[in-house]
Amino acid sequence: MNDDRQSEEQPAGDGGKTTLLEMVGIGKSFGSHRVLDDVDFDLRAGEVHVLAGENGAGKSTLIKILGGVHQPDGGAIRIVGRIVRPRSPREAAGFGVAIIHQELSLAPSMAVADNIFLGRERTSGGWVRFGDQLAAARRLLERLGLDIDARRLVGELPISAQQMIEIAKALAFDAKIIVMDEPTSALSEPEVERLFARITDLKARGCGIIYITHKLEEVYRQADRITVLRDGLKIITAPAAELPAESLIRHMVGRELAEHPPRREPSTGDVRLKVEHCTVRAAARGRPPVVDDVSFEVRRGEILGIGGLQGSGSSDLLWGLFGAHGRRATGRIEIDGRPAALRSPRRAIRQGVALLTNDRKRSGLVLSMDVAANATLASIRRISPGTWLSRRREMHLANQSTRALHLRAASLRQPVSTLSGGNQQKVVLAKWLNTQPRVLLLDEPTRGVDVGAKREIYQLMDEWGAAGHAIVLITSELPELLLMSDRIMVMHRGRVTAMLDRDEATQENVLHAAMGGQ
Repeated sequence: MNDDRQSEEQPAGDGGKTTLLEMVGIGKSFGSHRVLDDVDFDLRAGEVHVLAGENGAGKSTLIKILGGVHQPDGGAIRIVGRIVRPRSPREAAGFGVAIIHQELSLAPSMAVADNIFLGRERTSGGWVRFGDQLAAARRLLERLGLDIDARRLVGELPISAQQMIEIAKALAFDAKIIVMDEPTSALSEPEVERLFARITDLKARGCGIIYITHKLEEVYRQADRITVLRDGLKIITAPAAELPAESLIRHMVGRELAEHPPRREPSTGDVRLKVEHCTVRAAARGRPPVVDDVSFEVRRGEILGIGGLQGSGSSDLLWGLFGAHGRRATGRIEIDGRPAALRSPRRAIRQGVALLTNDRKRSGLVLSMDVAANATLASIRRISPGTWLSRRREMHLANQSTRALHLRAASLRQPVSTLSGGNQQKVVLAKWLNTQPRVLLLDEPTRGVDVGAKREIYQLMDEWGAAGHAIVLITSELPELLLMSDRIMVMHRGRVTAMLDRDEATQENVLHAAMGGQ
């Protein structure tokens, strides 16, 4: 590997700003795998410092060391000049560090207010002051512009609302160092704008923000400075104004990348998936259906994109087609011209349907199991002759599928929870490809993955299309939806408001239909 690392030596408090954080010579290994090697990083008051790099570059490990989750093998951490060594998240919080993790850490069975103060409850005489916590939570939610009942159970809320609660939880205490790891991955555009307004307020109060995102537009909208990690090494630190996007990407991946991969010309065949009058009833009685009389078809080799805002019902549609909603979902489905009764995920898999969900932590992976077990979990019948699991077949199938996806892992026997978010997503993709599907339902397949991995997934989608798969794609990134879709079906409050061919699909037309316009 060419060592193109550069350094930027600037005095503490440059431009009159106090240096809040210095991480010097940080190193970390897991077994024989070196994940961080002599990394330096600093953060100043009133700035957003973007930490960039591909999945597996070491960003999450560096942040977990700051947050007390991992202990470094070497190096030093200084907070406002004081050497510290946080040995737990609680201890890190005591040093003024708040971390908003990409993977949510909320308790679904507890109320919003209780989650916000979880682990740092307000007590008096050994008793939790629930009334004080509720009032404080309501004030915080109001300040963030969130219309959320602080008494409601977190598990009843959509992922986007849960992500905003995670942010509120981190901001509930006056931390000076705030880490935001992919904070907008599940947020709608208005919610993103509220978050950005909050970031501006935090900067004005003298807080420093470490911001991790794979969205280039967010990097250049938020960053004052950028540090790039690659393969556990610090490559460069520079002001954002001096590091254009082309250079940033080159430093991240070590090579030049085209802005977008060339799209294949779709070569579609017969109808592979046909859906007629699909309706999914709401879980609560008396509420309108979350999917209301939706019909569409997808041909072999075609990518049908689904556009819509939060609450459009698109994810519920895919869950219904996969059988996960059981008898709440009604309608007629045909696969290759034959009726398919998808009343359960097991039956859906057997009939050639695979669903990649938008929350890999909760519904895509078993985090306590290793990479090989996760990659073969949905195709267990292929590796289990009789009633016995063949470890040899399991390893062969897992190795074959993960190599095709360029997985970065020290071993297929390591817990999948130890992988970066992007590599976890590749394991989920491997799991579904091992079922040999005919229909791929993809809900946010590039959420939380870096720019290089995105291009790999785009290329894979084109390859799957060329192989004759029918693909249904949901993505909240409008440029991605327009780039990858052969047609776009737009939904609003459970109903289809537009079906757009590629030459009709513009941002204006999609957004107009997503907001209820016909």
